[in-house]
Amino acid sequence: MSGSLSQGTGTGVCMDRNDREILAALEGGLPLIPEPFGEIGRPLGLTGEEVLERIRTLQKDGIIRKFRARINQRKLGITANALVAWDCNGKPAGDTGRLLASFPCVTHCYERKPVPGRWDYSLYTVHHGYSRNEVKEEVRRLARRAGLSRYLILFSTDEFKRVPNVRIRENGRES
Repeated sequence: MSGSLSQGTGTGVCMDRNDREILAALEGGLPLIPEPFGEIGRPLGLTGEEVLERIRTLQKDGIIRKFRARINQRKLGITANALVAWDCNGKPAGDTGRLLASFPCVTHCYERKPVPGRWDYSLYTVHHGYSRNEVKEEVRRLARRAGLSRYLILFSTDEFKRVPNVRIRENGRES
């Protein structure tokens, strides 16, 4: 990619100011017009095809993982959202985490260090469903498959903020 203001991403991939502006524009969503990439490129002095080429490169380099619609799950009736904390019973968290992450009903799966004697849970999964009972049954099935007996299901009661975890304007470095 061209540009004199290249900045490393920590992954060996360099992005310039135009790449960052394109990412910021994409985070806001594509405009619903016949030539959305041309509209994104116009303030940067780029054609729609040049914007698309940069997007393809960012995707190839792993900076952009997916292109998709962002759905408001609550408006679809998916209101039972839970974080599940798992005690691995001395099993390696990595093996158990990979197993839990392999289930389509798990949207996030990550490990955190437990606080021995205070909080023995080291794995966390996130689940979304149409009802609490649906999510509870899903978690019971996972527990049986993983051989885990100690877990806590923490349902959300209110949503105060929901945005993608990385936002170029808030988290990214400006060139």
